[in-house]
Amino acid sequence: MLTPLMSHLRRRWFSSLCMALLIVGLPASCGVLKYKERELLFRIEPGTAGWYRGLPQDVQEFDIKPASFKGNQNLHAWWWPAARRDAPSILYLHGVRWNLTGQAFRIEQLRAMGYSVLAIDYRGFGQSKGDLPSEASVYEDARVAWERFKAMQPDPNKRLIYGHSLGGAVAIDLAADLATQAKKDHVAVPVRGLVIESTFTTLGDAVAQVADENLPVKSLPVRWLLSQKFDSIDKITDIDMPLLVVHGLADAFMPSRFSQQLFNAANEPKRLLLIPGGTHNNSMSLGGSQYRQAIDNLMKAKPAQVAGPTVTQGARKA
Repeated sequence: MLTPLMSHLRRRWFSSLCMALLIVGLPASCGVLKYKERELLFRIEPGTAGWYRGLPQDVQEFDIKPASFKGNQNLHAWWWPAARRDAPSILYLHGVRWNLTGQAFRIEQLRAMGYSVLAIDYRGFGQSKGDLPSEASVYEDARVAWERFKAMQPDPNKRLIYGHSLGGAVAIDLAADLATQAKKDHVAVPVRGLVIESTFTTLGDAVAQVADENLPVKSLPVRWLLSQKFDSIDKITDIDMPLLVVHGLADAFMPSRFSQQLFNAANEPKRLLLIPGGTHNNSMSLGGSQYRQAIDNLMKAKPAQVAGPTVTQGARKA
């Protein structure tokens, strides 16, 4: 659903973030800069997306309120069970701007592939109550969602984590954390695999890319001023699980080379699926049966051994 106008607006957003970091950041206090940066990064849209047409009757809506949250905070969630009771399940982590209502079309496609889907809004998005999100808070929210996800899908071999755009960075952080803990406990990683789509290596790389393309002064030190890092390239080597990396080759918002770099850094088993003509938002629908088969193959891929990952050169398909 990424029209040329939306692409232009998104690039304007990144340019605004760069300029705010440079203009506001130099004279302003650290706290003001970080708040403004988070506003521009997450740029939450109130209400519902214009293309949202409501939920099917079999979608369950509920709130998650862990003890660690303040009294007025919660995560709003959708659980859409598959038609088959024994179907595998996906934990869905979305990106910036739109809340769950803007993700319904993608969640619907995953469910149509035969998967149950648990999707959450981070605190501050949609009906999830909380303050302006931060890198730390969305990571925490993903861990809270994971705990509920484990209860809804008890079989580790039927669990997948999916992240789109910035949600890909959140998904990588969660997967790396789960793998690290499993290694400490000398047990298998409690999830079958990870799917990331239209994401980036680090937030600094993404912002610098657009800054170099759109700002009159090149090579500005925007990375130094970012408090939100989302450093996926360093974490992806630790996920220790089958990986599917998807990116549209016509993505005008996030270059596909970021996914190629993430793929190159990851351990086997892994697959890179590049969709000709795919934009930031339509690779799943455009990929069609090829996309579905890639996820099915991910479920069949042999997971890493409990002792730890073995680095294998090359790009063998999962």
